[in-house]
Amino acid sequence: MNERTALVTGANKGIGKHIARLLVAEGFTVHAAARDAERGRLAAEEIGARPLLLDVTDADGIARAASEVGSLDVLVNNAGIALSLAPPAETGLDEMRRTFETNVFAVMAVTNAFLPALRRSPHPRIVNVSSGTSSLTWSTNPNPQFTPGAGSGAAYRSSKTALNALTVFYAQTLAEDGFKVNALAPGLRATDLTARAAAGGDPAEAAEGAVRLALLADDGPTGGFFSWDGTVVPW
Repeated sequence: MNERTALVTGANKGIGKHIARLLVAEGFTVHAAARDAERGRLAAEEIGARPLLLDVTDADGIARAASEVGSLDVLVNNAGIALSLAPPAETGLDEMRRTFETNVFAVMAVTNAFLPALRRSPHPRIVNVSSGTSSLTWSTNPNPQFTPGAGSGAAYRSSKTALNALTVFYAQTLAEDGFKVNALAPGLRATDLTARAAAGGDPAEAAEGAVRLALLADDGPTGGFFSWDGTVVPW
């Protein structure tokens, strides 16, 4: 039998750790990527995954990690940061750059580095963990689900909107090679991403949505934005 493999970034805690755990339960050999070697090792040991040292903002580290993974069926770009809840007028350019570096540029760097491994898979899948706060439709609705100031800050929200666009572009350009590339809105979850997130729901529930996208059949959707429960999220 062909052994299925997956890589999850930011897998030592929160939603990423639950995604890795569920993929292990599905029979995948999971590379649980973390930028802290010891925390990554402990988390991987706990869930039965393989630890992979990976700082998604370090080009040399990305190349080194990619050289250690020969083939890959699933890539889950989960690692992300939210530095503040500040609106645009109160957000510094340094915060914008740091946020985009992790939430957008790093996703592109990691995805490109692991594309050769994914191309060896008969059913390659990429899942980008986004945010419902990135939806321009919801934000501009007369009765918006996410009002200005109610969600995460301007840097985080705009970075996730950019990530959505990147998801669509990858889906379009990789469709002929059998890739399914989709974005996930996990909902507000109890993680340490922001103080607001600490009051959220169970991250394991969001992880189920990511795994659903990772296990899509060949006739499944690509270039879509989905909530944790499988419903379509408007761009």
